[in-house]
Amino acid sequence: MYINDVNLPRLVVAQASESYQSGAILNRWVEVLVDCPGNIGLFTYRLPAQLEIKPGDILSVPFGAQQLGAIAIRLLSQPNVDLPPEKIREVEDIVSVGFFPSAYWELLNRVAAYYYTPLIQVIRVALPPGLLGRSQRRIRVTRGTGAQGSNYLLPSSNPSAFLTPTARQIWELLQAQSVGDYSFVYLQQKVKSAYRGIRELLRFGLVESYLEPPRLTRPKLQKAVTLIGTIDHDLTTRQREILEVLRRRGGELWQNELLQICNASSSTLKTIAQKGYIVLEEREVLRTEQGPTLVGDSAKSLTAAQASALETIQALDGFAQVLLHGVTGSGKTEVYLQAIAPLLKVGKSALVLVPEIGLTPQLTDRFRARFGNKVSVYHSALSDGERYDTWRQMLAGEPQVVIGTRSAVFAPLPKLGLIILDEEHDSSFKQDSPIPTYHARTVAQWRAELENCPLVLGSATPSLESWVSVGTSPPSPVSASREGGQERNLNSALSSYYLSLPERINSRPLPPVEIVDMRQELQQGNRSIFSRSLQAALQQLQERKQQGILFIHRRGHSTFVSCRSCGYVLECPHCDVSLAYHHTEEKAPELLRCHYCNYARSHPKFCPDCSSPYLKFFGSGTQRVTQELARQFPELRLIRFDSDTTRNKGSHRTLLTQFANGEADLLVGTQMLTKGLDLPQVTLVGVVAADGLLNLSDYRASERAFQTLTQVAGRAGRGDDPGRVIVQTYTTEHQVIAAVRSHDYLSFSQAELEQRQALNYPPYGRLILLRLSSLDPIQVQNTAQIIATALSTEEEFEILGPAPASILRVANRYRWQILIKFAPDALPQLPDWEEVRSLCPQSVSLTIDVDPINIM
Repeated sequence: MYINDVNLPRLVVAQASESYQSGAILNRWVEVLVDCPGNIGLFTYRLPAQLEIKPGDILSVPFGAQQLGAIAIRLLSQPNVDLPPEKIREVEDIVSVGFFPSAYWELLNRVAAYYYTPLIQVIRVALPPGLLGRSQRRIRVTRGTGAQGSNYLLPSSNPSAFLTPTARQIWELLQAQSVGDYSFVYLQQKVKSAYRGIRELLRFGLVESYLEPPRLTRPKLQKAVTLIGTIDHDLTTRQREILEVLRRRGGELWQNELLQICNASSSTLKTIAQKGYIVLEEREVLRTEQGPTLVGDSAKSLTAAQASALETIQALDGFAQVLLHGVTGSGKTEVYLQAIAPLLKVGKSALVLVPEIGLTPQLTDRFRARFGNKVSVYHSALSDGERYDTWRQMLAGEPQVVIGTRSAVFAPLPKLGLIILDEEHDSSFKQDSPIPTYHARTVAQWRAELENCPLVLGSATPSLESWVSVGTSPPSPVSASREGGQERNLNSALSSYYLSLPERINSRPLPPVEIVDMRQELQQGNRSIFSRSLQAALQQLQERKQQGILFIHRRGHSTFVSCRSCGYVLECPHCDVSLAYHHTEEKAPELLRCHYCNYARSHPKFCPDCSSPYLKFFGSGTQRVTQELARQFPELRLIRFDSDTTRNKGSHRTLLTQFANGEADLLVGTQMLTKGLDLPQVTLVGVVAADGLLNLSDYRASERAFQTLTQVAGRAGRGDDPGRVIVQTYTTEHQVIAAVRSHDYLSFSQAELEQRQALNYPPYGRLILLRLSSLDPIQVQNTAQIIATALSTEEEFEILGPAPASILRVANRYRWQILIKFAPDALPQLPDWEEVRSLCPQSVSLTIDVDPINIM
């Protein structure tokens, strides 16, 4: 039937040229990788005569009682001798012609090996949704068996009287639905021991069981009308009018568009088609993200530093890693654009990765204004159909630019000439769950090596990993300025380059940063969440008709709600966190929401613990800040920009367009505001409470805080008017605050790296985080202890933990962690992860996070 004993350390897809030839006896079997959890080996299938299958094709195959997606790995002339040919099942169909060239396949293998993930799981991440489908077992009422259940196997027309309680419960569920059709999995969730009841209903003939085929994404087809004949005498006046409209529109239109213009019916078109004047046929409609119509853009003149950086990038032949360190507003995007332009002319493509979906509209518009329809976007906010069609366009091999978030690192672009990671420092490039827990920067580096093309990492605040990877002491921005932005090849063996853009475009100054001590504000009687300095700046903003940005660390109204009588804090019943207060709109119910599991409840009038009516909101989220702004500055027009207001598709673009068009004076938001937004009209940036970023229980807290504050400060003064930044804090003496005040990346990085080196943390050490979770708090704790004890026998690495996660319970699951720390230069003999997994009972989930970004 199958063979499941072929375990290869690294699978290699055979070359497509090795496919069998029609009529030949060779290669009548294929080994496939099946998309089925728990099955990691290869399985053998027979090739149907009508299908020409090549290695790398995506197939649909029978597997047990269901149909699953599979990848053709290699063709065989003979099956395994231990496998009787008559028991080998046939491939059902080809879902998609393969696109796994050797370099791409090697990339997937590297990801699977490095992140300890089954290869099929990596393939699922690389492919668009719907290509690897999965059939499901469904149960439906037998046709002809109505509510009375008339069936000759039953002694009565009322089945409920003779069925067991379990079968009766399932029967009533099916009867309550008009179609009478549910999946087996759903019935199992609703009824205990559902399989017994289903077996009983099947025996009586009341229901039937069937296999629903996988719901695969397919091309979208739409009817088109094409004019093929001249207008003649056998047409009615109405028919002539329709053909005249079609002729004036170029002889081709979509059927629904033509019917709408002419206010006609489809039967009229069928009549004209029968007379031979038009052809009605189905054609594919590409589902791609539609942006606004843009005015064409041409290359801008470059500064000396930009020109030098561009010259270095364009001179690179083959793989090289380039760190483009440019202060905010220094024109990194223009360097990207001019580096890509010559590649498209010679038939090559470029891949541009950005950290957040919210950043893609602005960047996409700039690229489309320069390169037109050669630009595509690829990210998770697209519909399945849009992702599928964009993915197929990439396979066509035409020179193009793909802009996307971290998953786009797997975009199947042939002839890849350049990979760019914009805002490379951003933690959004790292996937925490589900597996593989890959970092797009690491995968991009591997891909650039395999494709033999340059990788450009751009940032105003580079990650310390990238900073160290190009050399231990790159030149400071100041010294690079004196050198005219000249690059240094710091490590020719690794082909690493450091390029500096130390000044803003047109020599605009970086905005001065004013640090306000909120302790003094309180001592002087100011109890507002806004300092007097920020209040004055907001007032001036209104008077001068300028625009500003207000950054808040958290969304929602308040961080938590507490009783002033007894101190009780309202917490999520499923997670060990407080509920945040959300006020949706005027007169709407007041909601308390958990930002981890999305649990929501109405705001109580009395304390659940002591029944006191005195409940107070603490902390300041975006909602509370906007309400306070509306109270103090009623004439100031506001736009909230956070994950609550940008849930709907296209909302990022809509809100930013409104702000860019001057429809608001102030943009109030969270982390999204820090990610590369270019808004030249912004003159003021205010940070309401910088302390929310500091002193977190994470060794990266200081680095993240510096990057966030520096990036948000960089949104000010990018246009003709000078900018100003006001940072409110209760800890003015913190080293991060001092570095942000002077825009001093170099001194901050040196101090931070000294601490990292002393503690052997990245980039000087390497980490693997084991995350365990379960509904049972005792079992997950015991399992964590067992695994830690098993690992502690090794001497080549250090074990930290086990310890409960900083938030022990999320969505009713209790979480424990084990941190493995070791030196990066000599990899230790790491444990056999399958043995480690075998220590986990079924009720405990284990995730292996290699090079974790977030350990909270």
